[in-house]
Amino acid sequence: QVQVVESGGGLVQAGGSLRLSCAASTSVFSISTMAWYRQAPGKQRELVAHISTGGATNYAASVKGRFTISRDTAKNTVYLQMNSLKSEDTAVYYCNANSRIGVYWGQGTQVTVSS
Repeated sequence: QVQVVESGGGLVQAGGSLRLSCAASTSVFSISTMAWYRQAPGKQRELVAHISTGGATNYAASVKGRFTISRDTAKNTVYLQMNSLKSEDTAVYYCNANSRIGVYWGQGTQVTVSS
């Protein structure tokens, strides 16, 4: 089974930056696409950024220009560099990893941006 673990969350002032990391550990299956989602209290989980194996990226309109997703495919690791953070970015951020046979989620890491 694939294990997905996020790290890098925390408390930051508005306008500051954080870098999230996510490692998908597997010895059997290859990871294809990876993505970051977030869920604020009382809201549905939403896609923040997505990256393909080849490096093609997609971003939510609300974060485009401020966030950058990248990956190290060999290490099955994805990163989310978050700059110019706003209070509206406060949420639990979840890493998503896809393989040929399943979809895997991390437990989430809390990002809190003070207003």
